[in-house]
Amino acid sequence: MMLRTLLLLLVCAPFSAEAFCGFYVSGAGAKLFNDASMVVLLRDGTRTVLSMQNNYRGPAEDFALVVPVPVVLQKDNVKTLPREAFTRLDELTSPRLVEMTTEQCLGLGGIGRGGGGHGSGMGSLGVPRDLGVKVEAKFNVEEYEIVILSAEFSLGLEIWLKENKYKIPDGAAALLKPYVQAGSKFFVAKVDAKKAKHQDGALVLSPLRFSYDTETFSLPVRLGLLNSGGQQELIVHIIAKDRYELANAKNVLVPTNFDVRTRTQPQFGAFYADLLDRTFKKNPGAAVTEFAWEGALPPPTELQQDGIYGVTCDPCPPPHPVDNPLAKYLGVLSLPKIKTDHGIAAFARGSTVTRLHLRYTKDSPPDDLVFRIAPPIAGGIPEMKEPGPAKANRFQGRYVMWVQGCGGGLGGGFFSSGSPLSRPQADVTKLVDPIEELIIADLPALDLKARPLRKDAPPLKVNLDAQPVTQPVPFVRPVSMVQDLAPTVTGPLDKDLVRRIVKRNLGQLRFCYELELNRTPGLMGKLTVELIITPEGTVAATKLGSSNLGNPNVENCFVARAKTWSFPKSSGTVTVLYPFVVKPPGQ
Repeated sequence: MMLRTLLLLLVCAPFSAEAFCGFYVSGAGAKLFNDASMVVLLRDGTRTVLSMQNNYRGPAEDFALVVPVPVVLQKDNVKTLPREAFTRLDELTSPRLVEMTTEQCLGLGGIGRGGGGHGSGMGSLGVPRDLGVKVEAKFNVEEYEIVILSAEFSLGLEIWLKENKYKIPDGAAALLKPYVQAGSKFFVAKVDAKKAKHQDGALVLSPLRFSYDTETFSLPVRLGLLNSGGQQELIVHIIAKDRYELANAKNVLVPTNFDVRTRTQPQFGAFYADLLDRTFKKNPGAAVTEFAWEGALPPPTELQQDGIYGVTCDPCPPPHPVDNPLAKYLGVLSLPKIKTDHGIAAFARGSTVTRLHLRYTKDSPPDDLVFRIAPPIAGGIPEMKEPGPAKANRFQGRYVMWVQGCGGGLGGGFFSSGSPLSRPQADVTKLVDPIEELIIADLPALDLKARPLRKDAPPLKVNLDAQPVTQPVPFVRPVSMVQDLAPTVTGPLDKDLVRRIVKRNLGQLRFCYELELNRTPGLMGKLTVELIITPEGTVAATKLGSSNLGNPNVENCFVARAKTWSFPKSSGTVTVLYPFVVKPPGQ
């Protein structure tokens, strides 16, 4: 597949390559947006921290990238980070398919395949004076050999790149010209084949992160269109004090918070892809906001007591060990005045994660993206049917399946994600049913008229008890056991219903235990948590009933997590004594 990036000039031999990570909205590895690129931007004052991920397939010696940057970067400005940071952030911000129940329930660069760059190195890095190109800095970071260039003429820069074994397609100078005229520098990275990592015979490159100061908050994307042969997707995550949108393009919100048939669950990825297609067709050239949520960035776990390690979400995907260092991986410590975990936690609590989705082709090239602060909004939440202004950002793509009985509530749900860490049990990659037959009511924003499911619709396997599957990543130990036992329930809530909701939150408890198991190998035992549930379904109080663990950290974490759970409404107060057994893997 031809490489199509949105930010990079990526020069390679004629091997398949793919820029950044693919964007998935379904489980079971269904790649719905093959040409998607993803970047993460942290912004505080004039400081920008930019992270990018490259999925390159080809020889290490043939990889290089060129990115325009506003200043000369030094070695301290450039870092690598684990690939899991991207997949986890993608998971936290991806659209959600939520199960609700009908009774007693709450709420409603990239130039691709540039030809045979056969040189095994950067060349001599000699800079002919008449080309107007200067090497401003040169250093190594992990497997990357990096140089920072300045240039007086775009044609001179193109010639220099070609003389140093970067065989750039015709037309590069024209796209480089505005960056040269603006005084941009050029970040150039090449892989050191001796330090390159391989997995299953394929080259695995570390994502790159670098920081700089500039008054203008923007992202260059025009370079990626030079060899584009078709549609491209760009997902931009912005983490900052405020919500952001584009200053130089139309902005729309993804349609959200409407009901769908249960048949949507196994084909949710294809359903959302079709919904997004229609949104772009209705709003050509627009930036689609898919997520904007204050407090969605996980801070260091030990400092927090609410949500998933302090994350606010509705509903929350299961916790994962990568949450604890995620903010550090994305470069929060590169922001001004943030030096400690307490500083990271304060930034995470007060920042909004915005997810913008863009789509374009070579025939409809965008300008480079210029961002501006946007007012807070809320939408895709039970208490707001339609998106609108709000005091704090709480907007997401959220779609609701109603099932008979009362077994879901706000604590349950299915989560769509681009992440290999946690995937819903959905395996249909193409729509089996027309979207008009999956929505329950008309969707005027997209001119969609709901209609009954056809009588000859093929049967689909719908697993309403599916749990997101958490797969270990290379630096995470095997998942330990947190087993729930039969609870004692006093009051007007069914015991099986209570147990079903608690089982859907076991991921939170598992992480409480994992943290301490890393510090105390062999830790195991039994503990009981007492919950007082109000008639409205909120947990009014929790406390430790009994425990033979002898570990206050696990015990307090279990009690704190249980306080955040939601249950269905009932006719009175409910008391629950819930026992759990925890033990290491293999025990």
